[in-house]
Amino acid sequence: MKDKKIYIAGHRGMVGSAVKRNLENLGYHNFILRSSAELDLRNQSEVQKFFRNEKPAIVIDAAAKVGGILANNNYPYQFLMDNMQIQNNLIHESLQTDVEKFIFLGSSCIYPKFAPQPLQESSLLTDSLEPTNEWYALAKIAGVKACQAIRNQFGKDYVSLMPTNLYGTHDNFDLTSSHVLPAMIRKFHEAKLEGHTTVNLWGSGSPMREFLFVDDLARAVAFALENKLPEYLYNVGTGVDLSIKDLATLIQSIVGHQGEINWDSSKPDGTPRKLMDVSKMHELGWKHQIELKTGIQITYQWFLENQDNYKEVKL
Repeated sequence: MKDKKIYIAGHRGMVGSAVKRNLENLGYHNFILRSSAELDLRNQSEVQKFFRNEKPAIVIDAAAKVGGILANNNYPYQFLMDNMQIQNNLIHESLQTDVEKFIFLGSSCIYPKFAPQPLQESSLLTDSLEPTNEWYALAKIAGVKACQAIRNQFGKDYVSLMPTNLYGTHDNFDLTSSHVLPAMIRKFHEAKLEGHTTVNLWGSGSPMREFLFVDDLARAVAFALENKLPEYLYNVGTGVDLSIKDLATLIQSIVGHQGEINWDSSKPDGTPRKLMDVSKMHELGWKHQIELKTGIQITYQWFLENQDNYKEVKL
């Protein structure tokens, strides 16, 4: 198993790099890797040529165009089309070249805005989506369904893992495109350096969110790789959430910022709550290992060590 050729799409991103590190620690070594400069996953002919030449046995799709509410609102077409093109090319060529296992990574935003909490896999497509990220969500739903269709029609081991909100080392700290947790780390850090100035945060602080350290998702990917999971879709999270206000207080204390927090309630809150039901993965034997406070401490330390070269996403 550990000699099989593994292609990790998006290996330089937060998720892909964590998946690669974890698999290396487990003894996997036969990786095929391409940067986006070397292989444009939106280009069908390039992807086709790559698969025909390399013939991977396992494909892990951690490649996606991602961002927070602001980025999703401002660039709906790119969030829909880029993600559709990336995953369609990867899934189709995996089928064409007889890839034996395909692990598709999505997001909890695939579930309806007002789905019953905690979110169960069975809620998919039962109601309308959260408008602030529906373009990204629609693309990911199509990917889940494509993998399910291949599973049903061809009997292949294609499985989708839907993580909750991820954070960790190698995150995106660009304030125009990052998610809430890394954005807060940067805002509190910069306000601390400026003499503990007031930090302005979006919304009311009341929405509830669940966060998973990226290395725990990487362990879930390895679990899916080493086991044949009986169903097509699995939630991956902690099963525990907190308010955005409590998250801000926690990050503020870890960073050491002593100023005020100003909540701008004219800005959107997004979905009121997004807690995942992770019982299916728990029943199979996977569970997260890193609690939120520890994970934020690790992430902040990484941020401090990589301020000169951390990833910024220019849209």
